[in-house]
Formats: sequence, C-alpha cells, structure tokens
Amino acid sequence: MAAKVQPKDRLSQSNEALKTASTFADEYLSGLENRNVSASGTALANLKHFEHALPEIPQSTLSTLTKLHANGSPATTATAGGRFFGLVVGGSLPAALGARVLSSAWDQVVFNEAISPIGVKLEQVAAGWLLDLFGLPKQASVGFTTGATMANFTCLAGARHALLASAGWDVEKKGLGGAPKLRIVASAQIHITVLKGLAMLGFGTDCVESVACDANGAMRLDALPKLDANTLVITQAGNVNSGACDPIGEIAKSAAKVGAWVHVDGAFGLWAAASPGKKTMLDGFEGADSWVVDGHKWLNTPYDCGIAICKHPEALHAVMATQAPYLKAGGIAAPKDMVPEFSRSARGVEVWAALNSLGRSGVADLIDRCCTHALAFADGLKALGFEVINDVVLNQVVATLPGREHLAPEIAEHVQNSGEAWFGPTVWRGRQAFRISVSSWVTTQHDVKRTLEAIKSALTALENRQ
Repeated sequence: MAAKVQPKDRLSQSNEALKTASTFADEYLSGLENRNVSASGTALANLKHFEHALPEIPQSTLSTLTKLHANGSPATTATAGGRFFGLVVGGSLPAALGARVLSSAWDQVVFNEAISPIGVKLEQVAAGWLLDLFGLPKQASVGFTTGATMANFTCLAGARHALLASAGWDVEKKGLGGAPKLRIVASAQIHITVLKGLAMLGFGTDCVESVACDANGAMRLDALPKLDANTLVITQAGNVNSGACDPIGEIAKSAAKVGAWVHVDGAFGLWAAASPGKKTMLDGFEGADSWVVDGHKWLNTPYDCGIAICKHPEALHAVMATQAPYLKAGGIAAPKDMVPEFSRSARGVEVWAALNSLGRSGVADLIDRCCTHALAFADGLKALGFEVINDVVLNQVVATLPGREHLAPEIAEHVQNSGEAWFGPTVWRGRQAFRISVSSWVTTQHDVKRTLEAIKSALTALENRQ
C-alpha cells in the first residue's frame, strides 16, 4: 500500500511539478522555430506510449510529466508558432501564458465574489476594458465562455427571452410549445456554429431566412427582408473566409425602428474595432444588441476563451440566473448567473493579462500587423500565379489556381505534410481554394516568406507529378 502523502509533501510535489513543467515548456517553445508545424509520423507513432492500462500504484510527478513531454510535445500541432495559419487561431501572448500558469496554481472557480474575489474582480476590470476598447455601451454585460459557439448561444438565448417577453411570453417558464413564432434573419454566409446555437435553442435551421451576400461575403442591404418586432437578425463581423463585415450599423438602424434584435457574430472580426485603421469597417456596430468575440483568436490568449457581450444584461440574466432573476439596470451579477457554465476556470484573468500587457496601442498594432502580413501573402501568391479570390480587408486570404482549382486543397495538404506551415482547404464562391488566416503575435515577415516558399515548392512538386 502506498504511503499517505503529507501536506508538506504535497507542496513539495507542486513545486517540483511547476519547475519541471516550466523547463519542459521552455524547451518546447524554444524549439518551435525549427520543428515541423504538423506532427511528424514518428511523433504520431509514439502516441502508442500512452496506450496502457491504468497504473495500479501512484506514479511520480517527474515520471508523469517527463512522459507527457517526451511523447506529447512532439505530437502537437505548433499553433503557438509563427507559421500556423488555420482556424483563425493565434498563439499565446507571454503575459497571458504566465497568467494561465499562475491562475492554474490559484485553482479558482469563478463562481461568485465570495468564492473567488480576484477572479471576479479581474473579469470586471477586463470587461470594462473590452467595452472601452470596442467602443460599446458601458452598461453592457460581458461574460466569459469556452468559445464563440457558447458565446453565441448565450447572446441568442438572451435575444430569444427579450423578443418573446415583448410578445407577452415567458419562455423560461412556459418553454417554446405554443410560443409566438420568432423570425431568424441571417447572412447566407452564417457560420455553422451559429446554426448549432440556434438548434440548441429550439430554432430549426430550416426557419432561417437567408440574406444574400455581395462578392466578398458581406450581407447585402438591398436583400434584407422587412423586419418586425419578432425578428432576430444575425450579422457577421469577419466572414470566416474573406474577413468581410456586414453593414451592421445600417441593419441596426432598421431593426431599432421596429424593435428587432441585432446580434453580431464577431469571433475574430470584432477586434477590427480596436484598430483605428480598420474600425470603419464596423461603422455603427454599437447600435446592435449583442456581440460575440473570442479571446483565443486575435487577442492571443490561451485556449479556451469566448466573450459574450449584451447591451441588455437583464435579458441575459433572466435566462442564465440560477435563482430568481434579480438584476437591476446598472447592477452587477455573479458570473454564474450571466453565462451557461456554473463552474468554470478563470478565463478573465488571461484576458486581463493580455490587455494589460498590450495596452490600447499594442492591441491595435497586433491587429494591423497581422493585416499587413495578409496583404504580403496576397501579393506573394499573385506573384506565384495564384488568384486571390477575396478582397483582403482583414487577416484572411483565399487563393486558388485559375483553371487548376483542384490543386488548391492538394497544395494545402502538401505544405502541411512538409511541416513548413499549416493552412487548410476551403470552398469559396463555389471554387476550390485554400485559406490563410494570419492571427498570431509571433508571425513575422520571415514566416510569410518561408510559407510562400513552401507553397512554391508544393506547386512545383504537384506540377512535376503531372
């Protein structure tokens, strides 16, 4: 029988774990520049070392972490490096990474102020900074979720409550059976995770009224149907392919006249509001009713971090509260009563750390720098004979080969397999292509040049094969 571990031994083990993990993490990050972005075949094969029965007796902290680093670190995709351009994912800023380590040691459950005074305080401060950075109403609520999927779910639940309450229906008590019918008006380019959120809220996706988009994927105002007080309009800030933003301000003006609710899915594109040079793309977006953005995308916080912002906190509180709704205008509610999760990590700590370390100008520089790299990618791809088939308005570049579009996904696969960079295939406006998303604080001009060289090599290899 294993000996019981005394409290002082636990502290010693924790210290050993932190020192060991710090050493391994430093080794991992220091090697990113020279390792493959994709995991190698050998690294994938070595995952077999985790395939064993549950140990019968305790294993040491050192042996556990050593095994994790030796066989786990090589089998990661190097999303923390400068040449990962998939999924609109950034790396982790140093301050945010450090905050993750410290907050993990704190082991806070951001339930309410009594359970975690520091967790709640930093969320409140970070929330105020975000509203200021985006230029959104000070009275809006800010909730931290796992990602944009749950953040959209949260805001859309608030919208459902508010619209049905205006129609005289208490959906939290009566459910949807017999409820007044709500209209869902959304971009034809709506993201699949928004549809997922609608489905979870009881809205069949067949009921979505799709609005046609322009050539760059932004909703067309002339295609917007007549709105009414039973309408939920879902807009986008940052089309996942092209980066285009819907004319949110004009849509919000039309919606306000009839009492419709306007929601903005701005998972990455909402960060454009933090850039003096890009925020004009979002003119009037503050007139919407709710907004969603991710911290783990363009703010470069560790995964996972979604942010749900709502101009009408009382509506959100009515849905999420775990006791009788009590929030009054201007009041502050416990985190557990503003988002779906009852127990969750201190995501706001990392957002606070990222914003505090960057400051207003640093956030703007991060956004602008990524957009500059995207333009460099577009120019470089055109020089190689590719056609860039989106207007590069933010950090997204979609490219294909005229007359040989079938090669685009193969090029993406070839580059992934080479380990030089990582980006994925896509279909844009009915054409096979690949998409490059520049979102990381680590990415440099050298990374752009190196990736373009890998694309050139892939194209040459594929052409020689034929």
